[in-house]
Amino acid sequence: MAITTCIFDAYGTLFDVTAAARAAAQEPGNHALRRIWPKLAADWRAKQLQYTWLRAITGEYCDFWQVTQDGLDWALEAAEIDDPALRERLLALYWALDAYPEVPESLGSLRAMGMTTAILSNGSPDMLAGAVGSANLSELLDDILSVESVGVFKPDARVYNLVGQRFGCSKSEVLFVSSNGWDAAAAAGYGFTTVWVNRAGDPVDRLPAKPHHILPDLSNLLGLL
Repeated sequence: MAITTCIFDAYGTLFDVTAAARAAAQEPGNHALRRIWPKLAADWRAKQLQYTWLRAITGEYCDFWQVTQDGLDWALEAAEIDDPALRERLLALYWALDAYPEVPESLGSLRAMGMTTAILSNGSPDMLAGAVGSANLSELLDDILSVESVGVFKPDARVYNLVGQRFGCSKSEVLFVSSNGWDAAAAAGYGFTTVWVNRAGDPVDRLPAKPHHILPDLSNLLGLL
């Protein structure tokens, strides 16, 4: 069956999760951050994801904003930074992350083909609405689906179920796109056709299923269709 529905992870796929730390490092008074912001951003993201997995395993769900704050607190402590004002600034910037440069054109091209386009993310609805609005992507998406409606993080199958429930499509009609290799693999195992946007050039995760396609960014996504 032909692909009719293109579903995107948000953070790291459409939105640059390093943008908050990079922007803060360029602001006056944050000279110390300029030397270490790449590591801080990497630690923040790693812990943010780790906490979603641990909470999914233990059944102790909280919204994505909480794990975002918890991940940042860990990263700041690891960097030996105790600066409440900087913490608040980083969190504020996370609500308006930059979209990757190719994202608007890629989404626009899919819409021109008649594809349904949507986000399926661990992010909470208000966080996602803020990011989509600040990046001017609202008109390029049919919906924003959040794990908050099922109370568990990816890669639980209940999250991927949201796509069929919302759009009435079969698994074979869905192209699922994520910058997280584990997410693309889990979605492939679920039954979606998947694309791993491997921006960092990482090895493929050793998991039961693997992504069907690997791209360095979203620029050539249209070619797969």
